[in-house]
Amino acid sequence: MAPLGEKLERVLSFTNPTEEGNNSLIVVSNRLPFVLKRDSNGVLQRSHSAGGLVTAVAPVVTKCNGKWIGWPGLFDLGGHEKVPEASDDDKSPTAGLKSNQVIPVNIPENDFEEFYNGFCNGTLWPLFHSFSCKITYDRNSWQTYRKVNDYFAEKTVEALRYQQEVILVDEEIPIVWIHDYQLLLCPARIRELAEDEGLSCKLGFFLHIPFPSYDMLNTLEGSEEILYGMLACDVIGFHIDLYSQNFLESCLRKLGCRVDFDNKTVEIGSRVVRVRTLPIGIPFDKFEECAKNAPKVNGQKDEKDTKLIISVDRVDYTKGLVQKVRAIEKLLEKHRHEYAGKLTFLQIGVPSRTNIKEYQSLHNELSREIGRVNGKFSTADWYPIQFMYKGLPQDELAAYYRDSDVALVTPLVDGMNLVAKEFVACQINNSGALVLSYFAGAAESMKEALMVNPYEVNLLADSLHKALQMSSSECQLRMEKLRARERKFDVHYWMSSFLEEMRFVESIEKPKLPTISLDLYSKSLSEQMEASPKLAVILGYDGTLVGPAPTPQQAVLANETREILKILASNNDVSVCIISGRSVADLRKMVGIKKITYAGNNGLEIVHPDGAFFAPPVPEEHEIKISRLVTELQTEFSNCKAWVENKGPVVTFHYRNVPKGMRNIICLKAVQIFKKHGFEPQEVPMAFEARPSVNWDVSKAAAYFLRSTYGVDWAQRCTVLYIGDIDDSKVMLSMKSFAFTISVGKHVNQSKGFKKLPDIQGVIDLLKWLEMKMLQKPQRQPTFMPDFGEYEQYLSTQMSIAFSDYNNGARKRRRSRTSSAPGKSPISLMPNRSE
Repeated sequence: MAPLGEKLERVLSFTNPTEEGNNSLIVVSNRLPFVLKRDSNGVLQRSHSAGGLVTAVAPVVTKCNGKWIGWPGLFDLGGHEKVPEASDDDKSPTAGLKSNQVIPVNIPENDFEEFYNGFCNGTLWPLFHSFSCKITYDRNSWQTYRKVNDYFAEKTVEALRYQQEVILVDEEIPIVWIHDYQLLLCPARIRELAEDEGLSCKLGFFLHIPFPSYDMLNTLEGSEEILYGMLACDVIGFHIDLYSQNFLESCLRKLGCRVDFDNKTVEIGSRVVRVRTLPIGIPFDKFEECAKNAPKVNGQKDEKDTKLIISVDRVDYTKGLVQKVRAIEKLLEKHRHEYAGKLTFLQIGVPSRTNIKEYQSLHNELSREIGRVNGKFSTADWYPIQFMYKGLPQDELAAYYRDSDVALVTPLVDGMNLVAKEFVACQINNSGALVLSYFAGAAESMKEALMVNPYEVNLLADSLHKALQMSSSECQLRMEKLRARERKFDVHYWMSSFLEEMRFVESIEKPKLPTISLDLYSKSLSEQMEASPKLAVILGYDGTLVGPAPTPQQAVLANETREILKILASNNDVSVCIISGRSVADLRKMVGIKKITYAGNNGLEIVHPDGAFFAPPVPEEHEIKISRLVTELQTEFSNCKAWVENKGPVVTFHYRNVPKGMRNIICLKAVQIFKKHGFEPQEVPMAFEARPSVNWDVSKAAAYFLRSTYGVDWAQRCTVLYIGDIDDSKVMLSMKSFAFTISVGKHVNQSKGFKKLPDIQGVIDLLKWLEMKMLQKPQRQPTFMPDFGEYEQYLSTQMSIAFSDYNNGARKRRRSRTSSAPGKSPISLMPNRSE
């Protein structure tokens, strides 16, 4: 590992576009860093897009031959239509960004409407800003949001493939930097696709808006998936500590991840995610230069004793626009004799999301309030409030900032608010005062501003009066400190800080798995085992007892593992159950130990050690539908490398061996066939499954195993240990409710207090420890359940609880088929189980 000083030097060379470097940066944002439009002849034209992110990051992407991925802003951009190069007279930060460094993400217009105006701005925007009354939730828009995030992820992986082809082996691993709330799910999909193809990268994410409290986030149905999406990154950045703490608390309470609040890290499977507070800055020098060169705007402060208050906002309900107008009203009511004819409040309202009804209503309300206040106080030659409903060029805006006496920046809530910083940068004469909301992220550092609560309109008016009456010496002192800080911590400092954090991240191709000490078991599991006479061990198979293999038949159990399982299963105080997605026949064949309970198809088929068979009832028509599905899948895909696995009640369509270029077409067709036959395909690694629509899963199968083995009071009779690699939060949380649960491999810890093992060798070591531990205990002679009638009554009750959605006729049909099975009488349902 390189010394710290050497690493910092590399960071500086990376973030300084004037230095040579081999590093590659891929930026993923909702929009491309410039504006694309068509002229009257339909030819694409490219123009500069203002913004601190573009100013800081675009030159770095240009210099390191990186990529920028985003939506082009057009719906008619052809798949092979080339993005134009910058014009010769373009002096903007994106001028050097070549067309081959830009990857447009084409989004169908209908999808974009549901994605952007639907879930992004109808659900996430109000939720993350804690405006619960504004939240709308629509399942279709959520599904579209997931789909559009997949579009971005696929384009990002295309860029990673290119980087792998063109960069040398010993060069730096590409950094993928994803931005903002529109792409919260994108990191997880990128990681999944990159790992599948063996592509190396480091993932970073920055959220430019607030992150809500746990209680607010918990109101969103897809909040778990959003957290997991973000946690796929190696570094996650927020503006202020409050947002970082909210995120960490949500990971702890919602997902149960191990969280270090002091060091701001989250343990997620085999990785440690770094959460960092990195407040964004502005291109300070650029705004300062604009302010020095900008001419006076016509009509701006014609008289020396005229006071100008400026406010610049998007027309958005988070900005407190109506409250500002009412504060001006209160100010004039209290001090009319001082300010009549001598005060102008200029509200520049940048149109935003004008096709959304909520924003149209806000614009109308704001216009009415401004008209009412102007009507109340205006004279023949003066009215107090001017409203510009448009965006201004940067030079003109800088002139307003420079010559204003007060900037009123009072959002109801804001991630950062760069207007406050822009105003400070343009105050080259140090003569203005800043009135700033407590609820803007900028308030964390801009302590010299006059802090206000924007909801308290009277106090807001008093603060405005104080700012207007502030002495020039006090204004100068406050502004000098503000300007010195913003000059130092500008947007370039922000970008360098983030990329410096990324420097110390290992590639996702080589995760460092934590070492698990046996002290973990002796301190926690031992205590539970001592309290109960019996031990029930529930294990997964693939990913738990055996590693990945090209085909299921090649995933053979190691002899060492088999011998350990035999010893455990022969202990009268131990019961072993293996639950797998394989068919129960295949599972018994692969393991081959008689004294074990086998649950195939994730518990839809269960065979006890004495041969007793149990299966939950499924609708009679399921077998017919499955048969038809298998026939069509085999016919349709007979000439490609996809294959169909018929496991009885479950059918799996595998596409792992299909060439990558054909997968999307093959999968789309397969999904259509699944749905045609009445199945909603369930996604499993590199496959789709058709399962019966029954209320049954691994956790319910495990509970059935425990109750049939130890009786209804099994919780008092045994310690339950579950070891598996299931990546399903609901199932894992259910298992956690009654078992000491250990996850295996790189999957995330889905519940508070989960333990984990890094790999299959860790499982073997734990099984050896269990073997040793149980041999130290005196074994008891087995006793058996004497009353079949009692057990039959329990079984009937269990089935009625688990399958209440099925009528008596369905249960009778299933019982009839089970009773008439060759070689199995009804009495064989009673297992001989030890107490």
